[in-house]
Amino acid sequence: MDYTLLIVVIIVVLALGFDFINGFHDTANAIATSVSTRALTPRRAIILASTMNLVGALSFTGVAKTIGGKITDPFKLEHGLTVVIATLIAAIVWNLITWWVGIPSSSSHALIGALAGAAIASEGWSGINYSGFSSILQGLILSPFIAFGLGFIIMFVLKHLFANSSPHRVNKLFRGGQVVTAAFQSFTHGTNDAQKAMGIITMALVAANIQSDLEIALWVKLSAALAMALGTSLGGWKIIKTMGTKIFKIGPINGFSADLASASVILGATLTHFPVSTTHAITSSILGVGSAKKFSSVKWSMAGRIVLTWLITIPIVSVVAALIYYVLALFMH
Repeated sequence: MDYTLLIVVIIVVLALGFDFINGFHDTANAIATSVSTRALTPRRAIILASTMNLVGALSFTGVAKTIGGKITDPFKLEHGLTVVIATLIAAIVWNLITWWVGIPSSSSHALIGALAGAAIASEGWSGINYSGFSSILQGLILSPFIAFGLGFIIMFVLKHLFANSSPHRVNKLFRGGQVVTAAFQSFTHGTNDAQKAMGIITMALVAANIQSDLEIALWVKLSAALAMALGTSLGGWKIIKTMGTKIFKIGPINGFSADLASASVILGATLTHFPVSTTHAITSSILGVGSAKKFSSVKWSMAGRIVLTWLITIPIVSVVAALIYYVLALFMH
């Protein structure tokens, strides 16, 4: 087999592996609240999440093009394939570490930080497209604040609307509503997160001169969507426990509000072609909902631990990806 083609095959396997890990790492984002309130059994929640993730992943391509071309220019990278391999290895390692310890870190931050670090290692600081990279960072930074605010508002409104209703009636109503919002959440997760692997694979195809543009091939869409759906089907129980119980005690009305807020933010980002962190969106919306319910009910120490992981992900993964790039360069160049 031709050497370049072999490297591309390895990249595709790594990218689908990243998508698979992203699926079980981020399953919690879509179904933690519905499982913790018993709106859905774990089995049904995972089947629902897998199905809607698949549908979402096949529905859009804008975010994939952003990942493939806005952080660095794949048409100008001298060692583009090495950059992509280093990116994927670093992102996968970070995802596995944070999954193992049960912290809902961001797969998006891991991938974007790793790609930036590997590109800088390859091309120097000129390897980064600063306007594109800064706009992506702005979206990643702003989205949690928007999700927090939207979660707070939705919960505040619903709390007053149902203030005089019996708890039993409210719980029954919103458990049913949570099935809908869990499906919506899973769909939007697929529309944004699955596209990141599609973008990386397409970037590799361009770097290898197999493809001349950033259009997403059908086989790339299908394979990435299926990998994420398969990963989702396995679930991420440690993170589900963190998201569903360790931030604050979630009731059906809270879970409904959080899912609706975060899914709305993610879909808005997808429609504007911005990659956002589904982890950040759902965690921030849960914090916003908890604050509207009762500020003191939120376990802010756990929230602080999660936020710290957000802040360190991009710098750490960038350095790891750069180091991996230098090691790979010894053998590939």
